[in-house]
Amino acid sequence: MPSKSSEQFKISDMKIRVAVQDDISVLRDLFEKSRVDGEIRENDTGADLDHLIDGYFNCQESGFWVSEFDNTIVGMIGVQKMNDSSAEVRRLRVRDMFRRKGIGSALMKHAISFCREKQFLKVVLDVRLEREPAIKMFDSFGFLHGRERDLNGRQLRDFYLDLYSDTLQTHSD
Repeated sequence: MPSKSSEQFKISDMKIRVAVQDDISVLRDLFEKSRVDGEIRENDTGADLDHLIDGYFNCQESGFWVSEFDNTIVGMIGVQKMNDSSAEVRRLRVRDMFRRKGIGSALMKHAISFCREKQFLKVVLDVRLEREPAIKMFDSFGFLHGRERDLNGRQLRDFYLDLYSDTLQTHSD
């Protein structure tokens, strides 16, 4: 854990960098600790984290980043190419004690900028309905609500962002 407490955190002290193979155990731990009620979703075991290079870096249109504070990973986010025009934001996670401090927003802004740079037209993601703070953040970035669906008893909401409509420009920092 960081030697500085989360109360000492300033967004200006955080850096976002590309994840590396040596980060996998920390990313896996962050993923496990962020499960809702400790549940394992059949369609989301986190296996892509164990194969970070294959899952995110063997394609130039995919990527994975971590946020660091005091030399400790406090958040993560990934982008995977779905097809030539769209990408999926995956694995947005922030350590509990560092939530509501702007880290998730900084990671999302970074991921969307990457998608723009790679000239994707659409960004998609899904979230469990009980993740209300995350839903509010996605709304603030201009993501539109897609369908709600049930996946093995879990309620999910799909979101999408049309990058060609410049909705990101409305987000205030």
